[in-house]
Amino acid sequence: MDTQGIEQMLNLLRSTAAQAGSAKPAETGATPGGADFAQVLKSSIDQVNNAQQQATHMAENLAAGHNEQNLHEVMIALQTASISFQEMVQVRNRLVTAYHDVMNMQV
Repeated sequence: MDTQGIEQMLNLLRSTAAQAGSAKPAETGATPGGADFAQVLKSSIDQVNNAQQQATHMAENLAAGHNEQNLHEVMIALQTASISFQEMVQVRNRLVTAYHDVMNMQV
């Protein structure tokens, strides 16, 4: 039994959990050397895009009859890409809601 896909998924989940655990709470004012929000957002979008492209490529190879990927690896990659995209959409929804809340504040 090939466990490469499962190990890859576990490593991805562990790295995401480590990044979330190491995130420091936001402080008021700009912190020197701190991560730029736009850069973090762009990086996250790029990761989702790469996951989708990789999953699509794996599915195309499987459909073409190439034996380099197993069906379960392709399905795991497709589900990972789908969940990543759904997470990105939820983040976008929260950002839009926050923007509307700030714009509707009384000054």
